[in-house]
Amino acid sequence: MIIRHIDEFDKYVGITGFKGVKIGLLSDFFAKICRKTPANVGIQFFDAKLIASWEHIYFAIFNALAAFEKQTNISRSLPMEAMLYASAQHQIAKATKLLGITRSSSQTAVLLVGEKLSDVKLAFSVVSKHVHAEEDESVLELSDEKAALIKRAFAVSQQEIDTVSERNDQNRALADLVIERMALLATKR
Repeated sequence: MIIRHIDEFDKYVGITGFKGVKIGLLSDFFAKICRKTPANVGIQFFDAKLIASWEHIYFAIFNALAAFEKQTNISRSLPMEAMLYASAQHQIAKATKLLGITRSSSQTAVLLVGEKLSDVKLAFSVVSKHVHAEEDESVLELSDEKAALIKRAFAVSQQEIDTVSERNDQNRALADLVIERMALLATKR
């Protein structure tokens, strides 16, 4: 799990991925995790197939925290606000359709956010027990197949990627462009 402290908001953020997830009934899955997780830790699951990097999730939660501080948030929930930013959408239904997990999601990205590092780590252990899968941060990384899906989902053109890329690092350019689209969401509120 990647753990960062966001000094500006005094929050700890944990980001990781899981491969081979078997979710089953979503309501049962979420209920089990929520019952055993510290109440002061926010959790958001993403279908990892459209996550451009761990930074994609990091900047989504950073923007969500800023939105709550400025009182420009759309959602009442910090994790859902992160979903809105990660998807670069203004509507919760569109955001969850794009990046939310389903029964068939086998690779998931997980965001944990809280005030205490110990609570974030405890929440991670609860999530780890209930996803019935192996932690694997490689699901956060870009492959050629995943990059093609992300380009379509976020309407990123090859011309944009070529303009932004340095030394032919097309994947880094794509991740940067997705993060830029999230930042633009904040300016439209």
